[in-house]
Amino acid sequence: MIDIHTLEMLLIVGAGFLAGGILKGATGAGAPIIVVPLMALFYDVPFAVTMFVIPNFVTNIRQAQVYWDHRLPGRFTYVFAFAGLLGAAFGTVLLAVLSGDSLLLIVAGIVFVYIAFRLAKPHWALDRGIATRISFPVGAFAGMLQGACGISAPVSITFMNAQRLKREEFIATISVFFAAMAVSQFPLMVWYGLMTWERFILSFVALIPLMAGMPLGARIGKRLSRETFDRIILVMLAAIGVKLLFDYLT
Repeated sequence: MIDIHTLEMLLIVGAGFLAGGILKGATGAGAPIIVVPLMALFYDVPFAVTMFVIPNFVTNIRQAQVYWDHRLPGRFTYVFAFAGLLGAAFGTVLLAVLSGDSLLLIVAGIVFVYIAFRLAKPHWALDRGIATRISFPVGAFAGMLQGACGISAPVSITFMNAQRLKREEFIATISVFFAAMAVSQFPLMVWYGLMTWERFILSFVALIPLMAGMPLGARIGKRLSRETFDRIILVMLAAIGVKLLFDYLT
């Protein structure tokens, strides 16, 4: 028999996954921003990050299939995703020896500097040729953050947003990147005992509200103008930066 406290906790977490699915469907990213901190309130960060690996992989594979024809031309998508895969593996291995607090502060600073720059120069965009040339080191660094801290968005989303992509291009490319990181994270989490059978099953259960929210988010996203989509991403980045700073201070 489930007690009232447990039922309330499950309903809150389920609502968080549903809201994360709506945001994911609309923008192609953002679900971990809602879900991981919410689960961490009731459990802990390693549990929350581990629980999200399966939903992260499944939902991003799905979005990559839907938006595949809109992926960036050339080798950018593949290089960026492969670099993320390697970086996530490296970050997971180094999780125990990295100074997480200092890293959080540095990444939060990067996010706030980028947002300030974009507000000062709203029409600036990162040249596609330059973005392609630096896609591997940026992808590797973002992947390392994912493995070490459970969050790559401050680097990966900032990098993608700087190119001022259309919504469909953004979702197609970032989905492949996120899915690739999950590929390397999963076996390492099993190896280090983070991914148990219980968490594996719970991860699949968590997919139900997450994927239920994605179609609604997708319908909302199709009505967004390019400027509105860009503003939503900047607001999302600001929320990430505030959370990183809060985590560092507390």
